[in-house]
Amino acid sequence: MTCSDIVVWGATGFTGRLVAEYLLDRYGVDGDLRWAIGGRNPAKLKQIRAELGGAAESLPILIGDSNDPASLDKFLPNTAVVCSTVGPFAQYGTELVAACVRHGTHYCDLSGEVHWMQRMIDTYQRQAQESDARIVHACGFDSIPSDLGCLLINQVMRERHGQPCHEVKLRVRKMKGTFSGGTFASMLNALEEAKHDPVARRALGNPYALNPEGARSGPDGPDQQVPAWDVDIRTWTAPFVMASINTRVVRRSNALMNNAYGSHFRYSEAVTMGTGPLGLAKATALTAALGGFLLSTSFRPSRALLNKWLFPQPGEGPSREQREQGYFEIILIGKHPEDASLDLRAKVTADRDPGYGATCKMLGESAVCLAKDTDALNVGGGFWTPASSMGTQLIERLKANAGMTFELTE
Repeated sequence: MTCSDIVVWGATGFTGRLVAEYLLDRYGVDGDLRWAIGGRNPAKLKQIRAELGGAAESLPILIGDSNDPASLDKFLPNTAVVCSTVGPFAQYGTELVAACVRHGTHYCDLSGEVHWMQRMIDTYQRQAQESDARIVHACGFDSIPSDLGCLLINQVMRERHGQPCHEVKLRVRKMKGTFSGGTFASMLNALEEAKHDPVARRALGNPYALNPEGARSGPDGPDQQVPAWDVDIRTWTAPFVMASINTRVVRRSNALMNNAYGSHFRYSEAVTMGTGPLGLAKATALTAALGGFLLSTSFRPSRALLNKWLFPQPGEGPSREQREQGYFEIILIGKHPEDASLDLRAKVTADRDPGYGATCKMLGESAVCLAKDTDALNVGGGFWTPASSMGTQLIERLKANAGMTFELTE
């Protein structure tokens, strides 16, 4: 018998606590959604529960260690969905995913670690299909806006014109806030692994790394690496730091949905920087800054400095005021295969900062969708993406509950 619809795993961390706060505010404790908080430190979990206050006093606490399968086996048989915030996932997520697969427990996380996601897919896909466990990575800012936005614009193109977009371009137009410390920690861990592991290195370099085996090639090349003029929206663009994650997830969605976007579908991401000489200068500056950041991660001393001075430390993050003042706005250009006058544009927005405020809502609603919308999700066990597993069900949840918009603008 299932005792918990959802366990928020890693609730003592900054992001985990935000997910717990969101579920408490939106769904309460004694309502239709039964959920718990979990992790390895009972004292800290009790402290978090006390700090949440009010109805949270009755929240169940589940104790286990992500690297101790026996401890996970004690509660996973009675859990519908594990919602994990414990990264870097390559370090702390493997045994948890394996245990969820073993017990047929659904799972969602914030991972954007392409090399690790590929490893999990290749290792556990067949077992997940057999146990009926739905495993969904990348349920935060990477990569829900990209994945669901691309799904939406392709659905509308097909509804209106009988065929999907042959290309979609995502452009980050506005953003206030920062990426989470966990995102940067995961990025550093991935780069470190790639230095020593040729398989990880190939995964990071392959635009189709997350596609099913036998389908890891296609028309897209490397992500944008230099300033470029976008002829469709007439602006200079710069590389987007999350593109190396989001693009792989979107391409996997297409493959898992039997090439619903077409077998020659192209997808790219960038940041808009404005027009004229100033726009070019800004695009060049951002490109240089991103290049400098990536270069600095190549050396141990500079990585240590980045960890100490630039990234939030464990348990740290922006204040509530900073999160509430944050936002993002993303546009998507969907190109008709034959007639440019039929091109579409869509917009995805959120009313909180991307790294924390919006991400905790996206992950929380992903977990609720997996737990409560089971009959509406037409997929079985396996490793899925947000679009291929939850699709329009999740879009509607995010619009209704999470302060997000997904809309066609023309």
